Amino acid sequence: MASCLSVLLLLCLALAGSVSGQQLSATFYSRSCPRALAIIRAGVRAAVAQEPRMGASLLRLHFHDCFVQGCDASVLLNDTANFTGEQGANPNVGSIRGFNVVDNIKAQVEAACKQTVSCADILAVAARDSVVALGGPSWRVLLGRRDSTTASLALANSDLPPPSFDVANLTASFAAKGLSQADMVALSGAHTVGQAQCQNFRDRLYNETNIDAAFAAALKASCPRPTGSGDGNLAPLDTTTPTAFDNAYYTNLLSNKGLLHSDQVLFNGGAVDGQVRSYASGPSRFRRDFAAAMVKMGNIAPLTGTQGQIRLVCSKVN
Repeated sequence: MASCLSVLLLLCLALAGSVSGQQLSATFYSRSCPRALAIIRAGVRAAVAQEPRMGASLLRLHFHDCFVQGCDASVLLNDTANFTGEQGANPNVGSIRGFNVVDNIKAQVEAACKQTVSCADILAVAARDSVVALGGPSWRVLLGRRDSTTASLALANSDLPPPSFDVANLTASFAAKGLSQADMVALSGAHTVGQAQCQNFRDRLYNETNIDAAFAAALKASCPRPTGSGDGNLAPLDTTTPTAFDNAYYTNLLSNKGLLHSDQVLFNGGAVDGQVRSYASGPSRFRRDFAAAMVKMGNIAPLTGTQGQIRLVCSKVN
């Protein structure tokens, strides 16, 4: 009898662990909301078809979410009386975008499956679907994240790497999230799409020497030297193929045409030069490594089981 009770106790503990454990699964919604992935994909495709830049914006939303208290959709929360959200943080204010696309997708998912699919999972899937829509690799998105009930302005200001970082700072920033230096170089390839504001590359244009002269001259036309003049003017992070997800970001680095300081430091006589050369010589390794690193990034401190909640509207706590 004692032996039988012991077995039953172990079985109950195992079942409890499977319910509240930290493992994500690619098939998490296969029964509870089988149409979820198709709805998200259709929403992303429509948004990117209307505005190709939106693909980069949705990818950036997922990154800025995961690096601040984990992949929990905290970046989507508006300010409340109880906390100041992350959208006003220095790395986000005036630049983070795509909220309307996420809200529209969430509304469609809610219509299909009430309070089942988290906003955090929508961000993760939308990032993958955005990359695919722009011609990049696909990967199996692990699902089962839940949404946070708070956000952190302070962590958004401290944990998101700024464009002024060098390789050592970037490596430390990614290591703090469980990502390797190789992951950092691969994920930096997300800058093969998207745009940056003049205020984030002005210092590079006027104060750095490891920049192609013609490239810099062309950029200076829309990014004047005086601070406050043209700060929000945009330039593509990849001038070669700005709306195609390919390996041109790395070939640009070989020619000293990285837009941000944090881009060009990846190829500047340092430890990661070899990895940049490898990605520049052909897209296959980059595509493989980027996809693998995105899976790892998507697994940063997710809320699972009974943690957090499934928000009904992504911008506010239930």
